[in-house]
Amino acid sequence: MAIRLNHTIVAAHDKEASATFLTQLLGLPAPLLLGPFAVVRVGDTSLDYMNVEDYRDTKSEITSQHYAFLVSESEFDEIFARIRERRLPYWADPGRHERDQINTWDDGRGLYFDDPNGHLLEIITRPYGSGGTTASHPHPLIAPTLEPPEQESRHTDQQG
Repeated sequence: MAIRLNHTIVAAHDKEASATFLTQLLGLPAPLLLGPFAVVRVGDTSLDYMNVEDYRDTKSEITSQHYAFLVSESEFDEIFARIRERRLPYWADPGRHERDQINTWDDGRGLYFDDPNGHLLEIITRPYGSGGTTASHPHPLIAPTLEPPEQESRHTDQQG
């Protein structure tokens, strides 16, 4: 059997609200409440939201994590529309410098946005590096020595 990620625990201040936020934005079925978890199925994997005080036995701060979702072009359009309907801030880059823009890395589309707990969520239509160095907009991790980001036209505004 091939090894696959089955699930991961996502720390939350309110597991149900956080899981519902994700399912509504991504257009997924409502979360399943299972013991201390609010479970969100994403393909063969699940994100199991758990209240931070149950997870760490403390009311400590949540350490931000990053979760990227590979989506189709039509799913991207639908999710992007829901992000804009909610007037959520979004960025073309993980450093949150290019607000209200999407990226076109690997000749696909991508954007970043925050969940209610400060986790950085990402939707992409092409996996990192899938365009290689011959793509019109190679991913910066694949072709970091091309034009500096300030001079390139890899991003589009909210009109997508």
